[in-house]
Amino acid sequence: MKNNAYPFYFITIGLVSLVLGLLCGLLAGFQYIVPDFIKTVLPFNALRPLHTLFVVSWILLAAIGGIYYYLGKNPNAKSLNPKLIQGHFWIFILTGLGIIFSYISGHFEGKEYLEFPSYFYFPIMLGWLLFGLNYFKTTKASFKSWPVYYWMWGTGIVFMLYHFTEAHLWLLPYFKGHFIQNIALQWKAGGSYVGSWNMLVYGTSLYVIAKISKDASYAHSKKAFFFYFLGLTNLMFGWAHHIYIIPTAPWIRYVAYAISMTEWIILFSILYDWKKNLSKETITNYPLAYRFMKLANFWVFLNIVLALLISIPSINLFTHGTHITVAHSMGTTIGINTLILLSSITYILESTNLISVNATRKIQLGLRVFNFSFVGFWLLLLLIGAKKGYWTCFNSSLSFGEFQHSLHWLYVLFFIFGLGMATGLYRIVFELLKILKCQ
Repeated sequence: MKNNAYPFYFITIGLVSLVLGLLCGLLAGFQYIVPDFIKTVLPFNALRPLHTLFVVSWILLAAIGGIYYYLGKNPNAKSLNPKLIQGHFWIFILTGLGIIFSYISGHFEGKEYLEFPSYFYFPIMLGWLLFGLNYFKTTKASFKSWPVYYWMWGTGIVFMLYHFTEAHLWLLPYFKGHFIQNIALQWKAGGSYVGSWNMLVYGTSLYVIAKISKDASYAHSKKAFFFYFLGLTNLMFGWAHHIYIIPTAPWIRYVAYAISMTEWIILFSILYDWKKNLSKETITNYPLAYRFMKLANFWVFLNIVLALLISIPSINLFTHGTHITVAHSMGTTIGINTLILLSSITYILESTNLISVNATRKIQLGLRVFNFSFVGFWLLLLLIGAKKGYWTCFNSSLSFGEFQHSLHWLYVLFFIFGLGMATGLYRIVFELLKILKCQ
């Protein structure tokens, strides 16, 4: 194995994780229509954490692979330590296989989104420590002139270590014995954990737009650094809008509300300015990376609108725990994070002339199928969530079973759109995997 191939290994396993995450999501969605479907083999309580595991793995592995690749392209940075990269890769792969086996065998533990046995905390932390050690050793010499994406990547790594540890504090007797503190910490850690990987992803987006436009000023501009500090503030405090319903101090809610009003606005502005100022020649050189990033900007806008609405406490009370929250998370993980990471991957391949005209055409077709289906998928989530909120607040005379039965055909349509979305993404991913296989 070539040491410089490890970034591509991270990206490849990330793409495979996306394929598996979509498959688990489809199977779980079909169980809404036919509850007994493969229930004895893979029940919903196993499919859901598997779906989460694979999707989160896709985001983290693709982001990490891209960061390793981009650091290796910086002539002013110290060379990466190949042994640390190899150790990081195999620790994550073996740990991931162990977690998959735990879920399939019904061995659950922990909190929502991190349901695996708590002893997996140690190898995961070790992997992040190796990543951080390699990252800061490589970039410390140029610390004073870091572009904004270096700050975002470094911050994401540090806070990932911190908040992943925080997510396991429930093991301590104090939190086990205090229900409110336990729930508040769970959502606090979960929200900040997502904010940490967003730093890695959004830093990647700024790197890609700087390289495509061949304008280094983006990475050193006041607007980019303002976005960085805004994102950092959201990472540290924005989680609190998840706990409006918990009896916490009022000032926490007020601060959370104010911060959540700013979410993604600056990123949208940066991407919009970048798109507006690109020349036709530049777009022609990176057609796929450009289209993925342009579409990500569209989903940033939609999620800004939705995030602003559900952050209003009175609306949040209506939407919390419904499919509207799922639409918000899907808009983020698929509409923003996934499209940014696909833009990063296609930028790497286009900048090295590895994507043929025929492959570009197939990927563009897959992107059109995906986006049409995802819009329908997202709108249906909002509709189902609105119905759930109305039932919870105003129609409690209808039993849960009757309410679920009334949504049957919406779930059928939801599955069809999900299938279309997966078909489009599979077309894209399989084409990228064929290219990466040659690396």
